[in-house]
Amino acid sequence: MARFNNIKILYSDNHLIAVSKPANIIVQGDKTGDDSLLEITRALVKKKFNKPGNVFLGLVHRLDRPVSGVVVFARTSKALARMNRLFAERKVKKHYVAIVGNRPKEFNAMLKHFISKDSKKNRVNTSKKKTTGAKEGILEYKMRAEVSGKVMLDVYPRTGRPHQIRAQLGYINCPIVGDLKYGYPHPTENKSICLHCRSLSFIHPVSQEPIKIKDARPNTIPWSLFPK
Repeated sequence: MARFNNIKILYSDNHLIAVSKPANIIVQGDKTGDDSLLEITRALVKKKFNKPGNVFLGLVHRLDRPVSGVVVFARTSKALARMNRLFAERKVKKHYVAIVGNRPKEFNAMLKHFISKDSKKNRVNTSKKKTTGAKEGILEYKMRAEVSGKVMLDVYPRTGRPHQIRAQLGYINCPIVGDLKYGYPHPTENKSICLHCRSLSFIHPVSQEPIKIKDARPNTIPWSLFPK
């Protein structure tokens, strides 16, 4: 777990800690046995704050393995319960940045689809019509720039379905660069996808102050091709 020294802390207080998740690290441990961001951050908290014994760190939300950006953990059980409620009640404003392989037909649009999970294939299916077990996925996107045939979008998901941004953009023939699962033809060099959680905004679960946690997008190609 030596890599925890490379994890950047974006925000920290007695109740929350937010870190910059690099692409290709899982947020929560799974059957692969790979180091998870949860455990890496737990070790970071233990070292940085000189905490003896076991360190409480609660999982609030997730980003997919190939996605980068802001991830928030709870440092107290009170904060965990309240943050879970904020996410469930859609009171967390999420801003993502994506690079897609095709220009969308509309520069700005609200997408509404029905999303159902295919656990066997570890992907989701997207449809305009409601199917059994499907849940509505809603997001807004705005076109920011186009460079060398690739397009950067600001994306604001209104719901939090699994793989939602990836699936909805793939459905409109704008697959995220590197995302083989949802229609992009080839991987990126490091197997990441060009989707980054730029910021999360919410009312602090304990202090009740407005909080906005931001993370600069990656500086690798193709991200570096676009003006900041």
